[in-house]
Amino acid sequence: MAQHIGSKLARLPRLWRAVIDERLAPLGLTQTRWVTLWNLRNMGGGQAQCDLARAIGVEAPSLVRTLDQLAEQNLIERRPCAEDRRTKRLHLTHEATPLLEKIEKIVNEVRDEMLGGFTPDEIDIFEGMLDRIEKNGLELQRQSEQAKAS
Repeated sequence: MAQHIGSKLARLPRLWRAVIDERLAPLGLTQTRWVTLWNLRNMGGGQAQCDLARAIGVEAPSLVRTLDQLAEQNLIERRPCAEDRRTKRLHLTHEATPLLEKIEKIVNEVRDEMLGGFTPDEIDIFEGMLDRIEKNGLELQRQSEQAKAS
């Protein structure tokens, strides 16, 4: 059983996002766009493109096209950074607010449905387990980086 945990952990986020994607499709949102908006909202305005890309898990140049599209839709704007003129800070526009409210409603509905049948205590235990797995993985990465540096 334990040998399949990694595969299941890899499939679950894809499945979760696929359900959300299907529900958000009527709003004209691709996964790339809604994930970008969602992360920018959760991180707070004024993020550098490279920081947003890192949070999403993509390379900064890969995000440029999506940011261009969101800017064309007037959902985000790029503003110069006071500390570094080469850097642009990303901000959500007022037009993004109602769309993000719809996204949040749908994401919350999907979460509730995906976790259907679990008690709040079971969800807390599960989150704790995921946190421990992540902590273990980060420690393994740290050890690997230290070994490479030696």
